[in-house]
Amino acid sequence: MSKENWQKLPLCHKEAENLDIILVCDGAASVGQVGHEVGVKLNKENPDKSRMCCLSAIAAGSKVHIDVAKKAKRLIAINGCGNKCTSKILENLGIKPTYEFTIVNEGVEKVSTLDFDEADVERIAKKMVETIEYKEEQ
Repeated sequence: MSKENWQKLPLCHKEAENLDIILVCDGAASVGQVGHEVGVKLNKENPDKSRMCCLSAIAAGSKVHIDVAKKAKRLIAINGCGNKCTSKILENLGIKPTYEFTIVNEGVEKVSTLDFDEADVERIAKKMVETIEYKEEQ
């Protein structure tokens, strides 16, 4: 896709109060990759309602990014596996997500691969959208 067709995202540090902020595990296993793709899908399909934010920056202590998580209209934490790194990073900062999902609990096996099944992404994203109630707000 050429740059002219890229979807521009709202600046999370300026719009956090109006957006659902999505924080995602991007672990080096199948479940991390599914979680990442689910986050991208939620963001792209609901650009006026949600925005992925950099979990690594939050873990590194970036005040701007931590403030985004604290100011979010709703905070969505997507973990890959049972380690729940996304949730633990937030917990260590005293931040409680509005919604918390763990991909391995959705029937996806953790495998040491960067490959994943697109059907898992579709199924899990659909379930999250229904849980978050985007459809009712549209």
